[in-house]
Amino acid sequence: MNKITDENIQHIAAILNAEKTTRGQDYYRLKISNQAEKRVLILEIYPEVLLGPARGVLVVIYTGNSHLQLHNCTGFVVSEELGEVTFVAERDKQLSGLVVERGASCSLYAALDRKLISSDFTKLGVEVMLSGVALSLAEDIIDPDDDSSKE
Repeated sequence: MNKITDENIQHIAAILNAEKTTRGQDYYRLKISNQAEKRVLILEIYPEVLLGPARGVLVVIYTGNSHLQLHNCTGFVVSEELGEVTFVAERDKQLSGLVVERGASCSLYAALDRKLISSDFTKLGVEVMLSGVALSLAEDIIDPDDDSSKE
């Protein structure tokens, strides 16, 4: 897991061109705006919060018309080139990912088969290929000791 630190939050804020970054008692809040398209996105990251019986990392997105949460985030990848941050949660043989973009937009991909991100995308339908490509950026941070992706 990429640990959530003040330094990592500042790097994430820089990549996403965050308009404002705030540190709360138990969370970080980044405001990302796209004035040209009249979009505002709030990204909150809780480095350690009670998620049922255990503690974990919670990533929350608020927009004018949506509220998304990624529980038990196990890592994140920052792409300077794409201007986005991909937060990943892996469990058993499945991955979920929340991609936050510099343009104040986001995408959620949930419960993907781990094998999908290293498969031949040309053999997949477009509706499936997009999720595999989006989360393939996170392949380097996925637990290499978990043999479930190598079946």
